Amino acid sequence: MKTSEIEVAILGGGLAGLVSAHLLAQSGQKVMLFEKKSYPFHRVCGEYLSAEVLGFLEKQRLLPEGLDLPRISEFEYSDTNGKTEYISLDQGGIGVSRFVLDEWMAKRARESGAFMEEGVQVEEVDFLPKEDRFCITLNDGREFFANHVLGAFGKRSKLDKSMSRSFITQRSPYIGVKYHIRTDFDKSRVALHNFEGGYCGINAVEEGKYNLCYLGLSKHSKKFGSIEAMEREVLWKNPKLKHLWMESEFLFEKPEVISEISFEPKAPVENHVLMIGDAAGLITPLCGNGMAMAIRSGFMASELLMQNLSRPQLEQAYQKAWTQEFAFRLWVGRQSQKLFGSGKTSFLGRILIGQFPFLARQIIQKTHGKPF
Repeated sequence: MKTSEIEVAILGGGLAGLVSAHLLAQSGQKVMLFEKKSYPFHRVCGEYLSAEVLGFLEKQRLLPEGLDLPRISEFEYSDTNGKTEYISLDQGGIGVSRFVLDEWMAKRARESGAFMEEGVQVEEVDFLPKEDRFCITLNDGREFFANHVLGAFGKRSKLDKSMSRSFITQRSPYIGVKYHIRTDFDKSRVALHNFEGGYCGINAVEEGKYNLCYLGLSKHSKKFGSIEAMEREVLWKNPKLKHLWMESEFLFEKPEVISEISFEPKAPVENHVLMIGDAAGLITPLCGNGMAMAIRSGFMASELLMQNLSRPQLEQAYQKAWTQEFAFRLWVGRQSQKLFGSGKTSFLGRILIGQFPFLARQIIQKTHGKPF
């Protein structure tokens, strides 16, 4: 593909970027996706995919074929002392690793005609007003030009800094850690276990494996000197988590770790770039809907790009659609997070689930969308 032929450049190859690449290429547009890593690879992610997007994914053949993906229909919650409540999930979902899902989606995007540049870092994206297009500069010095750009570069990126996005100047106290394990746990259940300063989720994925992923405080890893020491001194105070660590086989040589995870509001359109996925806004992991939101935002942006709107019309339409679909969900997620990560509030969360299950289901419903 000649650089002058790119209609849409997609910066980042997570779920939002891959869905967009597939849909736009399928519609006949010239699409180039840039991903700094090479598929397949692991990402720090809860790996629970809510049912709101399953119909869409099945229709587009974007779910990996030939795998028995676990269906999840129940939620388990424990406070910091390990006391537990259970609640059924109205929509539920499936468990699937990003290692498998992203590679499959990348394959489908290529089959649809998308071009992929893997193992490259986008250093800068500049809008050129006189030419009404973008210049994308890679770390190897190459430049590409595109009529439109989708920002799908995740929770935190060098591009956030180069674009001077407001949230990037604010420090975040959170650290995310992920493992794959083999253990004895109900495959139809997703669990969330509280500890001081955070919470840890577990659910089944493919091939008898489980995803174990937690959000904690970076100050604890610094205080105790390592991730492992922090886990022993902080997470293990919840008996449920100590049991998981003691009775499970850990499959990674070392955990996947990310820091400075920000839940601050972000603008869905900046410097004429349409932000999708976590680049547009990150819902708190306890809601279990980040993967579905990323997929839905990629779908929404792609649908609007196919309408051949003027740039002002496109940006206004996407801003409105994104806000209507996601802004309230993110707000509910931020408020719900206050019930997690400490003894008193996690106790209140357990009481809410145990004694007021209807209200708990209403909160869960407010962080999820309708199937499409």
